[in-house]
Amino acid sequence: MRQYTSGETALCRAKKSYTRRLEHYVNDLLHSMTIHDVSNNLRMSWNTVKDIQKRYLKRHYGSPRLKDVRYIAIDEFAVQKGHKYMTVVYDLEHGRAIFVGNGRESEVLKPFWKRLKSSGAKLKAVAMDMWPAYLKSVVEHTEDVKVVFDKFHIIKKMNEALDETRRSLYREEVEVNKRVVIKGLRWLLLKNQGHLDKNTTQKQRLEEALALNEPLAQAYYLKEDLHLLWQQPDQAAAKEYLKEWLEKARSTTIQPIVKFCNLLAGHRSGVLNYYLYPVSTGRLEGFNNKIKVLKRKAYGYRDTEFFKLKIYALHKARYELL
Repeated sequence: MRQYTSGETALCRAKKSYTRRLEHYVNDLLHSMTIHDVSNNLRMSWNTVKDIQKRYLKRHYGSPRLKDVRYIAIDEFAVQKGHKYMTVVYDLEHGRAIFVGNGRESEVLKPFWKRLKSSGAKLKAVAMDMWPAYLKSVVEHTEDVKVVFDKFHIIKKMNEALDETRRSLYREEVEVNKRVVIKGLRWLLLKNQGHLDKNTTQKQRLEEALALNEPLAQAYYLKEDLHLLWQQPDQAAAKEYLKEWLEKARSTTIQPIVKFCNLLAGHRSGVLNYYLYPVSTGRLEGFNNKIKVLKRKAYGYRDTEFFKLKIYALHKARYELL
C-alpha cells in the first residue's frame, strides 16, 4: 500500500473539509431555495447541486438508527398511476421513516427485517391495515411481536360494505321515490352519527330514509355500533363485544355485511391487540401526505435513491417543502 506524505495527508484533509463545508452550505441554501435556483446562484450545474445534496442526505439520513425502535407502522403510497407503490416503515415513537422500499409485496420488507435484527431492537407492536403481504412478512420475520390492525382501515372496510348494500338496495328497489332517497343518501350514511349537523335537516332526513328501508337501517346501525369496539374497558370486554356484534351482523343475512364479518372475524386477534398496544397508522397517514407534497413539488423523481433519502429526512420540518 502506498504511503502518503504528510503534505499529501494534509491536502486530503483539506479537500475533505472543503467538501463537507460545501455540502453544508449548499444544503442550507436548499432550505429556502430550489435546486434550480441554487445552481443558478452558484453557477453550478443542476446535477452537481443535486449530487451534493444527495451526498449530504446519504451521510446524515441514509442509515436510520433502529436500535431504539419499539413500535412501527407499515403502509404504502402510490408513486405514480398504474398501481405502482412504495412501502414505508415508520417509527411511531420518534416520528420518522426508517425504511422505504419499492413495491408492496412481502419480499420488499426483507432488508428492513435483516437490519432490525442486527440492530438488536426490541420490537413490540406493528400497526398496519389488513394487506396480506405485510401481515405475511411480519409473521415470517418476527417473534412475539403483536400485529395491530388499524381502526380507521377497518371502519373504511365497513363503510365500503355499507355503501355496497346501499347500491344493491337501489338496484332492487322498484318504487321511484324510494330509489331517489337511497341514491342521494351515501354521504349521510358514511358520516358518523355524532357529526350530523343538528342545525340542518341532516339527521331528520337520514332517519326518514332509514325508516323506509329496514336492511339499510340494519347496516347503518351496525356501522355505528362498530365504533364502540374500541371504547371497551379492556380486551376481555372488547372480545365479548366483538363476538356479539358479529352474531348480530351475520343474522341480517345482508351479503356485503356478512362478507365484511368474515374478514373481521379472520383478523380478530389483530383487532383486539389494540388493547395491548393502542397504536395506529394515523401518524404514518399524515407522513404519507408530506411525501405526496414532496413528490408533487418536484414533479416526481427519476432518481429513486434520492427520493428515498428525501423521505428519510422529512421528519426534519425544514425539509418538508424542498
